[in-house]
Amino acid sequence: MAGMTSVLAVVLAGGLARRMGGGDKPLRMLGGQPLLNHVLARVGPQVAGVILNANGDAGRFAGYGLPVVADPVPDHPGPLAGILAGLDWAAAMRPEIADVLSVPGDCPFLPADLLARLRAARAAAGVPMACAASGGWTHPPVALWPVALRGELRAALLAGERKIDRWTARFGCASAEWPAEPFDPFFNANAPDDLAEAERLLSSGLAGPIGTASRTISGDLP
Repeated sequence: MAGMTSVLAVVLAGGLARRMGGGDKPLRMLGGQPLLNHVLARVGPQVAGVILNANGDAGRFAGYGLPVVADPVPDHPGPLAGILAGLDWAAAMRPEIADVLSVPGDCPFLPADLLARLRAARAAAGVPMACAASGGWTHPPVALWPVALRGELRAALLAGERKIDRWTARFGCASAEWPAEPFDPFFNANAPDDLAEAERLLSSGLAGPIGTASRTISGDLP
């Protein structure tokens, strides 16, 4: 994909998973594989490389062979902290990376044209960021972020900001819309009932093939 070499993906896997009963949502099983495998299989081919944002013992993700970066600010302030982790890692480790694509670790049906359409929406609107939308709802954690804004994001987090859309509104954020039928590509498995629905979508064939990501997904990352 043209331009993918300037984009890194960060999979947001640092949540507390309270509605799932605790633990790591991305490691819950779907179709015989962890949710994370599905996410990586769908987002990996679109970008130059992938990192994981997760807190605690990074060893639980060791089998993926991917860099694991913790929130750079304390007290689990939410997805903005994971996004900042991705921006900071890109700036320090991959200075050629201009943008970071953030995706939740519990969204197994992400579209294959996610990056392309976010970039197109951002360019058409002339703004620095773009997020996904479907069924009349925006999905702020599924977004494209310029590394150049990491200083502003850190300052906002340290000042207490927690809402993604409120922060992006300061600079401008376009949206790219996908249809929510016959299934929502941004369906997220927040609770056990959601996993059951995801299994139904997989078995019906509506959501496409089961992802096959493994430790080979790391691409050209060090």
